[in-house]
Formats: sequence, structure tokens, C-alpha cells
Amino acid sequence: MRAVLCHAFGPPESLTLEDVDAPVPKPGEVLVDVHAAALNFPDVLMIEGKYQSQPPFPFAPGGELSGTVAALGEGVTDLQLGQAVFGGVGSGAFVEQAAIAANRLRVKPDSMTFAQAAGISTTYGTSYHALKQRAALQPGETLLVLGAAGGVGLAAVELGKAMGARVIAAASNDEKLAVARAAGADELINYADGELKDKVKALTDGKGADVIYDPVGGDLFDQCMRCINWNGRVLVIGFTGGYIPKVPINLILLKGCQVVGVFYGSFSAREPAVNEENFGQVLRWFETGTLKPLVGARYPMEEYAAALRCLSERRAIGKVVLEIRP
Repeated sequence: MRAVLCHAFGPPESLTLEDVDAPVPKPGEVLVDVHAAALNFPDVLMIEGKYQSQPPFPFAPGGELSGTVAALGEGVTDLQLGQAVFGGVGSGAFVEQAAIAANRLRVKPDSMTFAQAAGISTTYGTSYHALKQRAALQPGETLLVLGAAGGVGLAAVELGKAMGARVIAAASNDEKLAVARAAGADELINYADGELKDKVKALTDGKGADVIYDPVGGDLFDQCMRCINWNGRVLVIGFTGGYIPKVPINLILLKGCQVVGVFYGSFSAREPAVNEENFGQVLRWFETGTLKPLVGARYPMEEYAAALRCLSERRAIGKVVLEIRP
């Protein structure tokens, strides 16, 4: 089978597409014929050696996938041969076949494409956990979403609306904002001019947002701290802006706000039952048409470097998907 492998830290172009032996599922595992693999920003950090956890070399990037069950390991009884499945795997999705623990997979709804299914585990899982467990977002509250046209940001816009919030979508250009508007955002902010704080306050009668969803970090984080409402919650999702900002703790005191970390990987491992409840709701909203996962770019397996560049250069709108079996 073919696999995209990282043998040493470096840019996307340093990865190689190789022929390797197909894995054999161990007890409790399932062999999946991979149809699609979705990209997330941690994939970029992982191949550069900048992520908080690193698999041993050589490894295949890609934290999410979808496909069909090709073989069952000993003891697996809740999945069947030929069944369409999807799930988050941490790394190892840029391959034609993957051996995955059965409890990390879910059955794909018939109405969901393989490309959509590949890209919902991390984005919707992260965003729903952030808004429900970490922020306790309430109907009628104002939610500000940065990076609102990216994978997790667009999911946060949709989920915020589904949870009854007033959603302000913020992004770096008008094309991205149009996508957020189509996903249900009530208000739009282009923060390319550096005026995020003032624009948020203008839309909230000077109060600021009740919840801020920030996957960008960098300079924008400081502005988030200055436009959060009293008793507000600033959600730290990630740092696609390029560097990790410092927290001005005087503002936490003055605004009576919370700065809340969101680490979906640890949450899903530590609280699997709650995670399953979350995802059950996500899938119900998908079936009713409330959530419409957007696949913004598709690349063939051979163009893995271009797919990763799309993400690292912040050009992604919705999910970027590598089509392993088009």
C-alpha cells in the first residue's frame, strides 16, 4: 500500500510517498481501507516538530479519516466488514490502509460523504466540547468566533447558532466572512485592519462578547482580552497565528473573566462517555440539516504537500481533505 511518511522534521515538501507493507489489525483493532483523510493545523506542527506530542519516525501525518472496514481484529464485534466508518486517529491517516482501535471509529451516516466524514471528528468534536463543557454557552449570549471560515471556526459558528447564541464571525478577508455568513453568522468582522476590539464593542453596546472562541492566538488574543464581557469566557483553542501570546492577568481580574483551555484530545481520552454524548448530538444535528460540514478543498493523495501548504498558509476555507480513494 502507499503511505505519506515523515522521516525527519521539515516542511511539507520533505515528506515522501512510499510503498509499505499493509498493517495487520491487532485484537480490538479494525483494518480500514481509507477513502479520505482530513487535515488539521496540528498536522503542520507535527511534521515540523512543533506539536506537544510526536509519534516516532517514520510516521504518516493526518489526524482524521474515513473509509470502509476491510478486516476485523480479534474481539471486534460492533463493526462489520464493508461498513463505512470515520474517526479521529491522532496521526497516521495519510495511508491507503490503517489499523485503528475499533472504539475510535463511528459508523458513517449514509447521507454523509466520505470527505465530510473524514473532517468532522476533530473540528466538531473540539468546537462542541469548547462551547458546551468549557464555556457553558447559553442561549442569547454573544459568541465571537475568530478564524471563522477555517475548520474549527466554521464548526463553532454552526454550533453556536444551534445552541441559540448570537454569533459574531471574525476573519481576515471578506471571502472567508461570506462563508461564515452562509453558515449562519449574525454579524461579521474583518480584522485585517487590526481593529477587532473596537468592532466587537461597537456590535455589543460596549460590553464585549460573552464567549470568545480563539484558534488564532498571536496579536489577536490581546484584543480578545480587551473585548470580553464581564463574566466572559475566552476559549484558547490553538495558535494558527504563529506564536503563543502572553496572558495579561490584570485584565482577567478587572473583567472578572475566565481564560479557558480547550484540549480535545485529552478530553476525549479522559471522558469518553461525555464525548460520545457530544458526538451523538452533533450527528443528530447533521441528520436534521442544522450542521452542514463544508469541504473547501480536495487534493489527490499525490498532492499532500500542496494540501498541507493550503493549511499552513491559512488559505483553508472549511476542511482540507486528501482523497486517498477518489
